[in-house]
Amino acid sequence: MSIHKLSAGSGYDYLTRQVAALDATEKGHVGLASYYTERGESPGVWVGSGMVGIDGLSAGDAVTAEQMRSLFGAGMHPLATERLRQLDDADLTDANIKAATQLGAPFKVYAGEVSAFRVEVAKRIAAQHAAAGQLGDGPVSATDRARVRTEVAREFFRAEHGRDPIDAREIAATIAKGSRPRTQTVAGYDLTFSPVKSVSTLWAVADPHVAALIEQAHQAAVRDALRFIERHALFTRQGRNGVRQVNVTGLVAAAFTHRDSRAGDPDLHTHVAVANKVQTLDGHWLSIAAGCCSRPPWRPRKPTTPPWNITFETGWVCGSPNEPTPIQVSGRCGRLSVLTLY
Repeated sequence: MSIHKLSAGSGYDYLTRQVAALDATEKGHVGLASYYTERGESPGVWVGSGMVGIDGLSAGDAVTAEQMRSLFGAGMHPLATERLRQLDDADLTDANIKAATQLGAPFKVYAGEVSAFRVEVAKRIAAQHAAAGQLGDGPVSATDRARVRTEVAREFFRAEHGRDPIDAREIAATIAKGSRPRTQTVAGYDLTFSPVKSVSTLWAVADPHVAALIEQAHQAAVRDALRFIERHALFTRQGRNGVRQVNVTGLVAAAFTHRDSRAGDPDLHTHVAVANKVQTLDGHWLSIAAGCCSRPPWRPRKPTTPPWNITFETGWVCGSPNEPTPIQVSGRCGRLSVLTLY
């Protein structure tokens, strides 16, 4: 399992381009709505015990573009637009609007998240590609990127200080300053569950019955891992400087199962976009405590969490008890798992 932060504002593009858009290989911006029309993938579904606190939605309901835009883009109720539309003119008071649309405090969206330095570097690299007749988003060698960054850093240093940099240290400091990410609000976390490549290969070439069992085992493993997170790693904090650890009802998340990689080869995996919104047992909506998903205490050095691995390797008995079929699937670090399909 891998973990990536999702930021509010323009960081929502990460969800629309990659997480919720099938890991599509097409160039350019891909809208979230295309998830339901491209390449026959199944729609995403809402998951997590925390869905009990979302009025109008339940775990297992299909995810829509508008719902994700409200929750992950602004930190509002997933049905904020629809609920606001249902209010009568007489009900359009600040209190009613807040009750209909908010899910705790909305996300702060910071403008200008990309620095002028990074924009200028990107422009010059794109110009070089165009001059060479290459695609604008083609690969760039480390040498060429370093040269462009150094050139831009010299110009930015000269514009700020009125002189040329005297040594490499001043150039490096300018590059570090211009490349540093701006302040961003964490809208959620992308938890990506992927079995080893041999499992996806077996799933792709197996007969429909075996392939269905493999996918069922994968989904069961994902559900078990999410329950493990909810029981042992998910909480929020209250009080001054977050001195008090507070239990919560569970995750609010959207799960998207994809069946190939961006390169087009078989790659069974599930993205679980976990919203940075949790409800305390007394009904307050707060953010997930720092360190829960970004640096969880149960995460080992290997990229797969123990509960997901264990469940996947032992959860292949999904069908009726017919004749068992042992199948060998190589695991990480050269380990060989003997799995029995029924």
